[in-house]
Amino acid sequence: MNKELLNAIAYLSKEKGVSADVICDSLEAVLITAYKKEPDANPNAVVELNRLTGDYKILAPKTVVETVEDEDAEISLAMAQILDPEYSAGDVINVNVTPKNFGRVAAQAAKQVMIQRLREAERSIVYDEFSNRQDDIITGIIQRIEQRNVYVDLGKAEAVLPVSEQIPTETYTVGQRIKCYVVEVRKTTKGAQILVSRTHPGLLKRLFELEVPEIYDGVVELKSVAREPGRRSKIAVYSRDENVDCVGACVGPKGVRVQNIVTELQNEKIDIVKWDEDPAVYIANALSPATVVSVTVDEAEKTSNVVVPDYQLSLAIGKAGQNARLAAKLTNWKIDIKSESQAAELAEQKQDEPAGEELDGDDLLADLAMPSAPEVEDAAVCDVEADQHTEE
Repeated sequence: MNKELLNAIAYLSKEKGVSADVICDSLEAVLITAYKKEPDANPNAVVELNRLTGDYKILAPKTVVETVEDEDAEISLAMAQILDPEYSAGDVINVNVTPKNFGRVAAQAAKQVMIQRLREAERSIVYDEFSNRQDDIITGIIQRIEQRNVYVDLGKAEAVLPVSEQIPTETYTVGQRIKCYVVEVRKTTKGAQILVSRTHPGLLKRLFELEVPEIYDGVVELKSVAREPGRRSKIAVYSRDENVDCVGACVGPKGVRVQNIVTELQNEKIDIVKWDEDPAVYIANALSPATVVSVTVDEAEKTSNVVVPDYQLSLAIGKAGQNARLAAKLTNWKIDIKSESQAAELAEQKQDEPAGEELDGDDLLADLAMPSAPEVEDAAVCDVEADQHTEE
């Protein structure tokens, strides 16, 4: 019986991924619960389980006294000395109160309780494992799709990819392997509830950390991410080592690194630009692939005025304003884009104004001055479509 108990504990530990100590603690709690259902059970009783041999006993602590007044808490000196002649009044001894045939009774009473405790322990382990992976990438297989929600099998647990976190241009099929970003892990009565996303900017960041060793090692820092899921994204990177080209490291040999990410995101376009501490240079880089003539900034208002060649205006703004919108998200600056002809026309209007009339702010004066373009680093544009540079 004892050997069978040890074998059962070892099997459960391996099968459920729960430590043997947790199982033994649960078994002790189950045994004492079963004992207290016995007639005349001692309320002070405890279980002693030998985890090496599998032997267990129900023990009740009792104080040795001359005259017994409380049988649950006291034992007579005469009875105690039968057990051990060295006992004297005032000693506390553990008396074996295990009922006869207790093993069969305990097994029947403990079965459901033990199953429940094991489930709780298993859920707790799963929650602890996945809660540590929040804000990280996880790979799973699509198990089923119900009411447009996608359920992803993660092995020990199941994650849900709700409609709001799905990329609009993607299609999902049962059996498909996908990478997701763990947004939240909740602890519920039914176990860990894992919410994942395919639209979160963190997914793009983690994918670059996986693909680019320089980012993982900290040589290249990913400063900012702006994303319109399924369509286009921009990332700003910076190198802590002057000898390492941050943009080239992200692109990889022949574009392999960024292409792997583009493929994972089902052909989402990705622009990689160089971060700069000078806001004007950074904004010019962020508007890539458009060429910038000049940038003036108002650091107090976090606004900027950008001048681009006439033929580059549509490229700078992008289709439905996408390029300008992503650049603004990436830099966290408000960006006003004008063509050279528009800027020149504005300058002429200001020159025609009567002398002494108050001009409308320093920003307009900056436009009139038309400062020369800051020295802008070449930005890498990693697109999966050949016609990006003519995008309208």
